[in-house]
Amino acid sequence: MADKSNSNKADSGRRTFIKKSGMALVGTSIVYPSGVFSASGLSQDSKLKVGLIGCGGRGTGAAVQALQADPNAVLTAMGDVFEDRLETAFAEIVKISGNQVKVNKTQKYIGFDAYQKVLDSGVDVVLLTTPPGFRPDHLTAAINAGKHVFCEKPVAVDAPGVRKVLEAAKMAKEKGLSLVSGFCFRYDNAKRATFGKILNGDIGDINTITTFRNGGELWYKERELDWSQMTYQMRNWYYYNWLSGDFIVEMAVHSLDLMSWAMGDVMPISAVGTGGRQARTHERYGNIYDHFAVEFEYANGAKGYHFTRQQTETSHRNSVDVIGTKGSAKINVGRQYEVKSHDKSWEFEGERNNMYQTEHD
Repeated sequence: MADKSNSNKADSGRRTFIKKSGMALVGTSIVYPSGVFSASGLSQDSKLKVGLIGCGGRGTGAAVQALQADPNAVLTAMGDVFEDRLETAFAEIVKISGNQVKVNKTQKYIGFDAYQKVLDSGVDVVLLTTPPGFRPDHLTAAINAGKHVFCEKPVAVDAPGVRKVLEAAKMAKEKGLSLVSGFCFRYDNAKRATFGKILNGDIGDINTITTFRNGGELWYKERELDWSQMTYQMRNWYYYNWLSGDFIVEMAVHSLDLMSWAMGDVMPISAVGTGGRQARTHERYGNIYDHFAVEFEYANGAKGYHFTRQQTETSHRNSVDVIGTKGSAKINVGRQYEVKSHDKSWEFEGERNNMYQTEHD
């Protein structure tokens, strides 16, 4: 994370959204150039114009949080494939953020090309919160258009998409654009403190990491009579690989991110996994699995083990266990953050924060 402690105090208000976001996307450093807004032709007292691309629940939340981060930020454009989703999100954002919402009827864009219309509407920052299958194209277009970006996780659903995102991230750095990811755990105070100790060497060199992300079933939308197959899949995007990447990519990626964080964001040299469908056997669940297990191997000999499951009436677990040469770290997400070495023990007792809000603060 870049630190610009000597930045002009006059910048600290409406620039907060871009300057204080916490984690680099796909390993590319976030860029905080001086004069980032003046480069866009904005004066110091201008409003920061925000565009929302993808108006589901996550997009609604991200828009509210972006506006709460800075009183001079205004939402000026929205885009989604479905008009009802856009209008539902609009009503919710207005209810919470009031006069920071400046989206008139002509700035509500519907259809598969809505993202481009939002980018062309004069916004400074875009929030990319559609189903992730669209993310690589939307991100590339946003960077080409010279926009600062909050890019929700995951950034892609397949290898070609990842390569496209890597190119977009490189281009963002070259252009001096801020590119921030939605890996929310990296903004959580308790996790930052815990992983800070791991990375500081408090438990020595890491031998093994085990992560679990086990839970129950999620939402499903029944097919309506006038829906095409495309509409049906888009409404149930979570259950189709081309839109979600399967739940190991869409949700369990948080656990994989924690593993990567503990390893100093050094990538593994190999991964061997298995998965299947035991409970999600009905066609309503599209083509995704309901369980995965993966072993990761690192160049230094460390091993990472990831287990994830989404099945009804099974036990829930969201945890990380790290074993090192001098001690261990134990995380039960939201409840327990402990680091133990041979001669001392530590447990997080500090102030908790709303990590989703901190992404934008």
